[in-house]
Amino acid sequence: MNTAVSTVIPKPLASGVASPPAPKQPIPPAPAAKSLRPVLIDLQRVRRLPPTLALAWLVIATVTLWALAPAWFAHQNPVAGLSGQQLLMPGLAHWLGTDALGRDLWARVVHGSVHSLSGAFLAVAVGLVAGTLIGLLAGATGGRTEDALMRLVDVLLAVPSLLLSLTIIILLGFGTINAAIAVGVASVASFARLVRSEVVRVRRSDYVEAAFGSGGRFAQVLWRHVLPNSLTSVAALAALQFGSAILSISTLGFLGYGAPPPTPEWGLLIAEGRNYIATAWWLTTAPGLVVVAVVLAANRIGASFARRPA
Repeated sequence: MNTAVSTVIPKPLASGVASPPAPKQPIPPAPAAKSLRPVLIDLQRVRRLPPTLALAWLVIATVTLWALAPAWFAHQNPVAGLSGQQLLMPGLAHWLGTDALGRDLWARVVHGSVHSLSGAFLAVAVGLVAGTLIGLLAGATGGRTEDALMRLVDVLLAVPSLLLSLTIIILLGFGTINAAIAVGVASVASFARLVRSEVVRVRRSDYVEAAFGSGGRFAQVLWRHVLPNSLTSVAALAALQFGSAILSISTLGFLGYGAPPPTPEWGLLIAEGRNYIATAWWLTTAPGLVVVAVVLAANRIGASFARRPA
């Protein structure tokens, strides 16, 4: 018995050639979901943050909030005193007590952060900008320009910073701004020497030489390649100088060269309370502890920056 086998014959085209089957369209891949790995890594870094470093950041954040919005943390007038409220010990009504004029010490410490922190930021900015420019120019140019600038830096380093600050204040006049400028000028030499050493190190790198060899301009190469790779150690020094600036401005205020009374500046608060240290110990202890805490916190943060690999 014969079985008929049916075969499918493709229809010929006009030219007599069979048409090929239509190719399948590829299915587009689904959009990849956002990875949570960077977020998890950041959370792990926060968990691995040393307790001392976390405490340092907390102290700096607290005093920064004081400086930005002091009225949120202290409702009393830091300048006007209250009759019958002189030299009260710390309590519920006055957390840090009152001074000889009946002014709330907590309010004066909180409002004093405005003057102390703003002066410290200005001092660091003056030293950072001027020192970076001097160090960058000396390290990049070399030759007689470097010799002249570094001899100037050596002269500044030879003068004690407090003596140099007092000299500048006598020339400019008293006040928080002038004291901050004086402290900043005294720190220019430290920034300049560090930036110069970093620029010399980076200047000899292969990628910098390649940038010059490919036709890059001097200023462009310095701005795009040399300066960004030289600021790692400078950031650590800036954090350390922030604590030193607060201490120096407080010292100048204690000596009477800073903000005039009745400005609630931390150094001036300590100076006003030294006459009552035997009977009202809190007048010097409270602002002194705040200064010590902020300086130690800034030094701890600066040390953490210095330990990071470049």
